[in-house]
Amino acid sequence: MTGPDGRKAELEARNAAMREQVSSMLEGLQRQTAELQDAQASALAATGEATSADGLVTVQVNAAGVVTDTSLSPSALRSSTPEKLARSFTQAAQAAARDARAKADAAVAPLQENVPDLPDLFPGAPSLAQLIPSAPDLPEPNTPPAASKPAAEEDWDDFEPRSRFRKDRW
Repeated sequence: MTGPDGRKAELEARNAAMREQVSSMLEGLQRQTAELQDAQASALAATGEATSADGLVTVQVNAAGVVTDTSLSPSALRSSTPEKLARSFTQAAQAAARDARAKADAAVAPLQENVPDLPDLFPGAPSLAQLIPSAPDLPEPNTPPAASKPAAEEDWDDFEPRSRFRKDRW
């Protein structure tokens, strides 16, 4: 049999091992928390940028997909109709939002790899993955059918801006 001194030494050894285990777990938790904060900051700072297929419009968005800047090519107003230009804006904004989403997802992806879920640790427990809502899918580029308009409204290729003041009056 083990005497009181032997039992005490055994309990102290178990306590020391448990303290070491808890200390290691806390260090890991602190490291993971810091990594999560860094990933969240990167995801929130993600921006997206895209140019429409026709090259007329470039749009920049923040991580939430909110437009933060737009630019037009120098020929945008000369070589397009309002309807085509509107479609270019929509296409570029949607592509920029997908770009920002991909960058934000990439920032947090490493933290989602090899992370055990509750059922892995406790059989029969509900999955945490099912409790976290996934981000909604972004729509594919919007390409509505062209509305039938008179040719004069649809083609602005030969559009020349007119002055409010006629030169022949001077």
